[in-house]
Amino acid sequence: MTQMIVLAGTGEFTTREGRDACVLSGAHFQAQTRADEPGCLAYYFTADPVVETRMVVFELWADEVALAAHFQHRNYRDMGGHFAKHGWVKGDFKKYRVDLTSAVYDETFTPRADFFTSTP
Repeated sequence: MTQMIVLAGTGEFTTREGRDACVLSGAHFQAQTRADEPGCLAYYFTADPVVETRMVVFELWADEVALAAHFQHRNYRDMGGHFAKHGWVKGDFKKYRVDLTSAVYDETFTPRADFFTSTP
């Protein structure tokens, strides 16, 4: 059984302007990754609406093989260099294996915390 991988975290920049420029001009890296890399299910870099120098990252990969290939891909290397051009300071990223998924809302559109429609 393959397990999806969620990669989530934050990146810090020296200025809001640097963060905003990185997010805006980095859209083509996101588009290329989504289009070019098999197993990329989601790939988002966006501005944190509360902390003006923070970028939020969310990625979803089909499995470890897809994420490992991403780390070897030109898109990954180019995006890292792109961050540096805009005042990148540091990042805090974690990856999570997903062993179960479920809808958030049931048939009555009630949000549920339990995994009532779980699939392995």
